[in-house]
Amino acid sequence: MPLIQLVIVLVVVGVVLWVINSYIPMQSTIKKILNVVVIIGVIIWLLSVFGVIGNLSTIRIGK
Repeated sequence: MPLIQLVIVLVVVGVVLWVINSYIPMQSTIKKILNVVVIIGVIIWLLSVFGVIGNLSTIRIGK
């Protein structure tokens, strides 16, 4: 994945998360949980893109 695409995806995810946090009314605990889930997802995706954890399609959960 080219670096410019990586930066664009990170900017889009950041803007979407900011819009959700700013303009959608919800409890602060739900916002915190949403932020943590999105950040963990982005970190896992970045690790996969840079080849640290391999391909995400090979990870299996459960049987």
